[in-house]
Amino acid sequence: MLENSFKFQILTHWRNIDKKILLSFLLLFFLGLFFSFSSTSSLAGERLNKDYYFFFSKHLSFTILALLIMNFISAVDTLFLKKLVIPLFILTFVLLSLVPIIGIEVKGAKRWLDMYFFRLQPIELLKPFFILMTVKILTLQKLQNSQIKYLFSFLLLCLVIILLIGQPDLGQSILLIGSWVFTVFISGVSILYIISFFSIFLISLASLLFLMPEKFGYITNRLNTFFNPENGDKFQSASALDAIKLGGLTGQGMGEGILKESVPEAHTDYVIAIISEEYGSIVSMMIILIFLYISFRVIKNCFNQDDRFIKISLCGLATLLIFQTFIHVSVNTNLIPTTGMTLPFLSYGGSSLIGSAILAGVILNFTKNKVHLYD
Repeated sequence: MLENSFKFQILTHWRNIDKKILLSFLLLFFLGLFFSFSSTSSLAGERLNKDYYFFFSKHLSFTILALLIMNFISAVDTLFLKKLVIPLFILTFVLLSLVPIIGIEVKGAKRWLDMYFFRLQPIELLKPFFILMTVKILTLQKLQNSQIKYLFSFLLLCLVIILLIGQPDLGQSILLIGSWVFTVFISGVSILYIISFFSIFLISLASLLFLMPEKFGYITNRLNTFFNPENGDKFQSASALDAIKLGGLTGQGMGEGILKESVPEAHTDYVIAIISEEYGSIVSMMIILIFLYISFRVIKNCFNQDDRFIKISLCGLATLLIFQTFIHVSVNTNLIPTTGMTLPFLSYGGSSLIGSAILAGVILNFTKNKVHLYD
């Protein structure tokens, strides 16, 4: 009896889930595994004197964990998942708050917590829950007729941004600000509110640069280097752009790229450049199209949603996914200053994969066909 009930739940879950979005996510995970093997084998074997499959084995382990997390979240009852938003956001926010206190500093940035088996970057886990928490505030029944809900959501953004700037992590700050702006805009806020909040942010950022140049001067330096390349070191961005040019349309061939050996952390921050160099810009464009297709499917699903929370959440999560993808691609193609942004599902890193899995799981849960849920 119990076995039949379990089979019924699996069949119901499979029947209700959006299979095109699911297969797209699975394809991205698979591509991440393949490109991880390609981009990290020589790094592990020749530069770090480790087993050639050292990084790939870790990436495989985190991919399996990420797939389990994605499928678990997608299968959870939607009403129960909505109730978990607040406690899960609080948990990930507490983890982010611990970074300045007990975090690990790597190359001048303190963004990670030592979890013994791996280093956890809390912001990767917090991002999808930040979007959901923002929507939770915007759709509170008690605040439906009050504009103060936009102020509360802005204060929530400020709390997260303050912690990120202190790390420092400019890239994630820009990503969350952009996603927040789009999410509150979709909720129906007046454009004047967005302009006001954006002005406050710019004034605050300018004040930080002026009052604390020793801590936040790196922002000025990156902008100065971007607009005046001769005034700074643009080795990473220039190398990535050269790699893309060398790859052309069809690429140099698997394992023939040199970017992964010349640029530190290329398998995380410059993975799309590595892909372009070895497999060609055609493959890179196909990957970008997969992200766009997922977003298209998610936005299309919004039109069939009656629940305002789910509708705005899906828009916000799709925005988060697309913004992060295009920030990564723009850095790799030297369109914007270096930010150190991973590519969801494909970049090496356990925190990034788990964060991507959470986002994917929530999207799959919210896009399920609700008609048959209680048959």
